[in-house]
Amino acid sequence: MKGAQTEAAADGFTRDEMMTVAAARALPDGARCFVGIGRPSTAANLARRTHAPDLVLIYESGTIGAKPDRLPLSIGDGILAETADTVVSVPEIFNYWLQPGRIDIGFLGAAQIDRHANINTTVIGADYADPAVRLPGAGGAPEIAASCGEVVVIVPQSRRTFVERVDFVTSVGFGTGPGDRQRLGLHGRGPTLIITDLGLLRPDPDTCELTLTRLHPGVTLDQVTAATGWPLKVAADLDTTAEPTPRELAALRQLLHAQPGD
Repeated sequence: MKGAQTEAAADGFTRDEMMTVAAARALPDGARCFVGIGRPSTAANLARRTHAPDLVLIYESGTIGAKPDRLPLSIGDGILAETADTVVSVPEIFNYWLQPGRIDIGFLGAAQIDRHANINTTVIGADYADPAVRLPGAGGAPEIAASCGEVVVIVPQSRRTFVERVDFVTSVGFGTGPGDRQRLGLHGRGPTLIITDLGLLRPDPDTCELTLTRLHPGVTLDQVTAATGWPLKVAADLDTTAEPTPRELAALRQLLHAQPGD
């Protein structure tokens, strides 16, 4: 779906804006959220500016309760430490906060995702030693996917991204199906929500297979199935996402255009 990120989905907003707003809405006020850089960070900071002022943003660099007034460029951006409630070491973030299950939500992106919500951010291509594309890699994503109470994924939808089977499992979703997380000793619930520029998907409670539960405004079911690399399951009560409100759009656009010192 070339151009889907900037194509207007309905009057007054783009599909990319709809995706970000939908992702922000998924974060409840007061939750402790482990945030990835990029789209997850944009959505998490939008949530703080709208309905969730007490959302606790935690970044891999060790910042807890960060409140940046602009989007951080990386996990090492000084704005995170300057605005955090506290800063701890990276080992403490993982050993004390993440692995024991003290973080409610992990918020991740993906280069590839499959029908059981396994995530690839490592390589594209079957040969790990000689891939078609070598991606940034895992970072803390495998631990986030393993140990957070639940995981939310934000990713634009296309056949290149939504594949039958990921080329490399960087972060385990549900493996090959029910029971795999338990067998691997992963105590978090795993991915509970996948947010794309076309709609929302949730794992089937029995099969753990991603199921389309909601379409964004202006998107058709045919568009979603055409952008999915496997026969997509669709909920019987398929719903439509509420359009972004003027307040949500204004806050998002201000956030995206904020510069240091604004």
